[in-house]
Formats: sequence, structure tokens, C-alpha cells
Amino acid sequence: MESENENKEEQVEETAQNQETEQNSQDSQDSQESKEESSEDDAQAKIEALQKEVDSWKDQFLRKSADFDNYRKRMIAEKADAIAYANASLLKDLLESLDNFDRTVQAAQSASDAKSIADGVAMINKSLVSMLENKYNLVGYGAAGDAFDPDIHEAIGMKEGDVKEEQLAEVYLKGYKLNDRVIRHAKVMVVKPKSE
Repeated sequence: MESENENKEEQVEETAQNQETEQNSQDSQDSQESKEESSEDDAQAKIEALQKEVDSWKDQFLRKSADFDNYRKRMIAEKADAIAYANASLLKDLLESLDNFDRTVQAAQSASDAKSIADGVAMINKSLVSMLENKYNLVGYGAAGDAFDPDIHEAIGMKEGDVKEEQLAEVYLKGYKLNDRVIRHAKVMVVKPKSE
């Protein structure tokens, strides 16, 4: 009977050890599950934070893109407007000369003296040239006797003469510079030194 008691005690002890091992195993499993759950929670939190950051960057990108598109459209409209009305100031200044020409034409219909009409046209010309030079830096050039410069003169004919260097014999059409840039070359007859 003692042996039966010992066997029972051993079985009880073994059962207790098994239960303890199972409990430890269960605790370990619970602990591991708890760690996995907290790891999943951390990963989920990181994913959510990254998603918020992505959404923020996406929103900023869309706003900047829309701002740039609006800026581009505004610049295109302003450029078109500037091109459409770029000459408005010049044209407004030319209106005074046009008015003076109208007055000269009306005066010419009843005038008997051609000199007064010619004087009126000369005054309009002087006023117009003065306005273009002073306000718009448009300068005319080219006069007989000036040195020939192929960069600013267009020779439409040449002849030989008693000169040391090529020079302008005649100016058929004046040249014009705008802020030192040639916008129309002077059309000239050039006299060159006689060949020996």
C-alpha cells in the first residue's frame, strides 16, 4: 500500500508539475501573444501616422499644384494683355500728331498760301520727331557725308569719287535706332575712293 501511496504521490506530483509546465507554457504563450498584439498595435499606429503624413504631403502637393496652375494662367493672361496693349502709350502720344495733321488738311482746303501749309507740316514733323526722340529714345541717323558703316547702312548703290574713305553720297531713307539698336537700316548711295 505504501507503494500505491508513493505511486499516487508521484502521480500527483507529476500532475502538479505538468500543470505547472502547462501554466508556464500558457503564460509564455499569453506573454508572446501580448507582445505580438502590442507589436501589431505599434505597427498599426505607425501605419496610421505614415498615412496621415502621406495625406498631408498629398494635400500640400495638390494645393501647390493648383496655386502654380492659377499663377501660370494669370501670367498668360497678363502677357496677352500686355501684348494687346503694349503700344497703347505710343499710340496715345501719336494721336496729337494725327490731330495736327487733320487740322492741317482742313486748313489746306481753304488756304491760298502753300508756304503756310508746308510750315504747318514741318511743325508737325518737328513735334513728332521730338516726342519720339525724347520719350521713346527713337533716333534717326544717316546724312550725306557720314562715314559708311555696313552695320547700320544698307548700300543700294556705289559710285567712285574724290574721297579717302567710303562715305554716304545720298540718303534715300533714314535709318532709326531704338535704344542704340538698329530697327531700320538707312538706305544709302555710297561713294568710294577711286581705284588706281
